[in-house]
Amino acid sequence: MDAQGTRADAVASGHGHGAATHPARRLRATGIGAGAVLLWASLALFTTLTGRIPPFQLTAMAFAVGGIIGLPRAVRGGAALARTVPRGAWALGVGGLFGYHFFYFLALRNAPAVDAGLIAYLWPLLIVVLSALLPGERLRWWHAAGAVLGLGGTFLLVTGGQGVHFRGEYLLGYAAAAVCAVVWSAYSVVNRRYPGVPTDVVAFFCLATAVLAAVCHLLFEETVRPDGGQWLAVLALGLGPVGGAFYVWDHGTKHGDIRLLGTLSYFAPLLSTALLIAAGRADASWPVAAACVLITGGAVLASADALRAARRRG
Repeated sequence: MDAQGTRADAVASGHGHGAATHPARRLRATGIGAGAVLLWASLALFTTLTGRIPPFQLTAMAFAVGGIIGLPRAVRGGAALARTVPRGAWALGVGGLFGYHFFYFLALRNAPAVDAGLIAYLWPLLIVVLSALLPGERLRWWHAAGAVLGLGGTFLLVTGGQGVHFRGEYLLGYAAAAVCAVVWSAYSVVNRRYPGVPTDVVAFFCLATAVLAAVCHLLFEETVRPDGGQWLAVLALGLGPVGGAFYVWDHGTKHGDIRLLGTLSYFAPLLSTALLIAAGRADASWPVAAACVLITGGAVLASADALRAARRRG
């Protein structure tokens, strides 16, 4: 069998040469994946700068940018790159990126934003829990406890400390938000089964998501023509939280500490709120301060393994 065929078999079996099993490479991959959390923190701020562009139109535009930035490397791989990617990886990539956004917008259309956002943000906790199903991974109490603390901090951020009141008339929206959380957590965890699939193919996943979002836009929304400033915000979204972030997240979930990445994901809403406060689009309050303590404490607790390993190496 030639080298190309050997690589394809390795990818399909989930044992590509890119698997980062060495502690240093694993830690580096986790750091790269955590970069997605930093990029996602800018999502709310950039989205507010896009004005009244409908969500599916905005998704199509941003993902088009996200796909284009990675297209040169993906095209360089040519047909050989496409042949090394199993069908399951294609379905997972496109289904994860588009499915998450589709159900998230469906939730926002059929339930209050606070309720839907809180349910949708169960995905970091689900990542930590589902990671126990992966070969070679073990869920320890501190991983779960750290994720729960992060969820508590997110609850304070989303609700402003006021609590939530779930109502039966919003059942469809609640269900869509729950599916949204399951889709993204499942995508992130199952992505670990394809360590040999190059991150370059994320460009194709982004472009496919852009096409599907454009179809939804034409079916459900009225087109809004962006002005100059809004075009810049769309470009920033595609370069960052709705595009570029998925490349580093792909690498991190394949080769890094998936449990720690799940817990660190709770920093996204915290940093997002901090950016909105700095930009004068939100006010500082006690729930923000309390959330900072809970999320930071949860991250430290969940990273106990990495901290011990670092001390041993030192």
